[in-house]
This record gives sequence, C-alpha cells and structure tokens, in this order.
Amino acid sequence: MSHPMPTRLHDEHVVLEPLSLDHVPALQAAAADGELWNLWFTSVPAPDHAHAYVEKALRGQADGLMLSFAVREVHSGEIVGATRYYDIVPELPRLAIGYTWYARRWQKSHLNTACKRLLLRHAFETKRCVAVEFHTDLHNLESQRAIERLGAHRDGVLRAHMRRLDGSLRDTVCYSILASEWPDVERWLSLRLLRLLAPR
Repeated sequence: MSHPMPTRLHDEHVVLEPLSLDHVPALQAAAADGELWNLWFTSVPAPDHAHAYVEKALRGQADGLMLSFAVREVHSGEIVGATRYYDIVPELPRLAIGYTWYARRWQKSHLNTACKRLLLRHAFETKRCVAVEFHTDLHNLESQRAIERLGAHRDGVLRAHMRRLDGSLRDTVCYSILASEWPDVERWLSLRLLRLLAPR
C-alpha cells in the first residue's frame, strides 16, 4: 500500500469526501447537534477547536499516517460527521478505522453501517489490507456495541493506552476484521442496511 492519497468514496447512501478546511463550518454544525464535544470519552471537536482538528488531521495525512474524510449523507446533502483511516502500516498492509462521529440525529441510523461498508470495502478490495482494526474507549459502551454489530472480533484491552482530550488516561478496547472474514462481514452489513432502511 502506497502513501495514502486523498480519496472520495461513495455509494447510494453516503459520500466520504477528503477532509479539508472548507468542511470546518459544516463540522461545527454537525457537532452542535447533541453538543458532542461534551462527551469526555470521544474526540469530537468543540466549535472553537474544529479548525485545529482539521489541521491536525491534514498534518497526519501529509505524514502518511492517516486519511481523513468528511461524511456527507446523500439524500439530505448535508455534512453529518467525520471519520478516518489511521495507524496505517503499508508493509502488511494494515490500518485502523476510527475518529468517527456523527450528528446526534444520524446516530443509530443506517449511516454508520453504510460508512463502514464503504471504508472496509476500499481497505480490503482496493488497498488489499490483511486486517482492519477498530479502537475505542473502554467507557464508550455505545461505540463498542456499534463495532461489534459490524462483525468485528474483540481482541482485548490496552490499559493506560493513551490520554483523552482532558488529559486523563484511557483504556482502549481493540477489535479487528481479517481479510478472510471480509466476504461474510460484507454480506452481513448489506443485509443490515436493508433492514435499517426498510419501511416501518
């Protein structure tokens, strides 16, 4: 896998656009839906930190460490959150998917399933990754459940792994999906999307 280049991914539900400073106002509006920055175990930027948040992501991208996206919901046309590839190991290749957040009104909708299917498909089928990882805070039970619904395997917990935005130490729960597991995971995600979008 070569140095990560800005990439646009899309399907009929969602567009993942290469993150840029032009997205800052829309990300501020998305994060304001639910005041997501007040959740101490997440990395959602407060409105006055959104510009620095994007700049840091772009520096990581320039260093070959990550590839960041703004999430646009197709039918509304709105930017509703952000996500990224990170911890990229080109020699294997292997990477992680994370720094994912959505406006409150889009949580528990079809959006996360659609985004993860796009990201996983690109990682396994285009980048030929041997595995994809997911990491989340031990206290973020909602995130853990969302990752488990993708079909990821819980690998364990890294204690005192990193610091949160407030400086406190975070225990990180680690998950992974192997390339050999991707066909079954893709079928499951496609079925889940159909169920989430079915008329009620």
